[in-house]
Amino acid sequence: MKTITRKSTGHYQMDMTTGAILPKMLAFSLPLMLSSILQLMFNAADIIVVGQFCGDASLAAVSSNGSLVNLLTGLFMGLSVGSNVLAARFFGSKSDEELSQTVHTSILISIIAGVFLTFVGLIGARQLLIWMQTPDNVLELASVYLRIYFVGMTSTTVYNFGAALLRAIGDTKRPLYYLIIAGVLNVVLNLFFVIVFHMDVAGVALATIISQTLSALLVVRCLLRESGGIRLDPKKLCINKAKLIQIVRVGVPAGLQGTLFSLSNVVIQSSINLFGDIVVAGNGAAANLEGFVYVAMNAFYQATLSFTSQNLGQHKYKRIIRTMLVGQACVFVTGLVLGNLLYLAGDKLLWIYSDTQQVVEAGMLRLGFVATTYFLCGMMDVMMGGLRGIGYSFLPMIVSLIGACGLRLVWIATIFQVPEFHIIETIYISYPISWLVTFLVHLTCYIILTRRLRKRLGDEIAD
Repeated sequence: MKTITRKSTGHYQMDMTTGAILPKMLAFSLPLMLSSILQLMFNAADIIVVGQFCGDASLAAVSSNGSLVNLLTGLFMGLSVGSNVLAARFFGSKSDEELSQTVHTSILISIIAGVFLTFVGLIGARQLLIWMQTPDNVLELASVYLRIYFVGMTSTTVYNFGAALLRAIGDTKRPLYYLIIAGVLNVVLNLFFVIVFHMDVAGVALATIISQTLSALLVVRCLLRESGGIRLDPKKLCINKAKLIQIVRVGVPAGLQGTLFSLSNVVIQSSINLFGDIVVAGNGAAANLEGFVYVAMNAFYQATLSFTSQNLGQHKYKRIIRTMLVGQACVFVTGLVLGNLLYLAGDKLLWIYSDTQQVVEAGMLRLGFVATTYFLCGMMDVMMGGLRGIGYSFLPMIVSLIGACGLRLVWIATIFQVPEFHIIETIYISYPISWLVTFLVHLTCYIILTRRLRKRLGDEIAD
């Protein structure tokens, strides 16, 4: 492995291998939380504008697309996790040539993935929605939204891979700045297309892809102006076979896991669709609100992943363990506080999405089961971040397949089919149960594998 002298790191980069972990983790996570919240606001703005100006049918049309979008994009977004882990490891070990190869391979993968997803979305949107048992009265609107949304998928993949590379070097601030700009544009265009041009769901989809394109261009511009191994040079864009294999080794299991989670959510969404458009709309609005809590917790998953990867590059075993403990403490407090605050304020917040009382009541029912126990999901994710950071990605996929996805699918196929349990509450309770089971199995695996890691590193371990 060739090591070269790195140019000035800049004040946006972060050395995660030295100093107190908590202050650095918070400095890393807080901008990432805000970035993720702004990214969610793209969808929130869509749903709010549609719900207020287009009616409940349009609201249900947009809401019903979330699980399907996650299903189609999950595998490729998982590859960005592989890029993050690999780039953080090479940044931590100061191997700029290896880091540069990772950057150029990752960006080219993102372009190829985006083009492929656009093709799939344009061709298969309607049939996929039919398979999901989307209500007939919202099928056409949902198809229009989904097709337009996938036109901009290359921008989405490029942004996510670029942001993952920046996170690997500790930079979560500039993606935040870019998303503030893009988020403001998204809200303005939403209102303009819907109120002025009366474009309904097509207008909010168009606003989303324009704003996503802007954020992608800004991230690419940032990488072009960087120095050292993280710098993007268009002339060097190519697929490095060795780096591709390493990215795939971590990213494909992570992506498959995301896809499997989305698959179980698609099955759950299909079951929810059986209860009609009012429940679908309430469920979608509540899930959108829960998304803000999720991304706040997910910031600590990303932090644990990057901190662990950088410290693995330095062989700092004890610091890897401390990273997990700090990450779990942070995500527990964040999920418990924010999830329960969301439930307490839920009846007021849901009115932002719909002025229909039945929709608000349907949303509150979901919040009572899911939001109040959301910290379990965060703890499960942080465990996965720690496992992936030390190089294990296949195992978390298997555990999640059995502990979360498999359990949910079995739950829907068995308990939910019993007449007295064929109610929406039975669906919602499957979430916290699956999170708890999966967390406990991940914890057991982490304890075993970190002990193996210590033996493998042996005398190379640094404090």
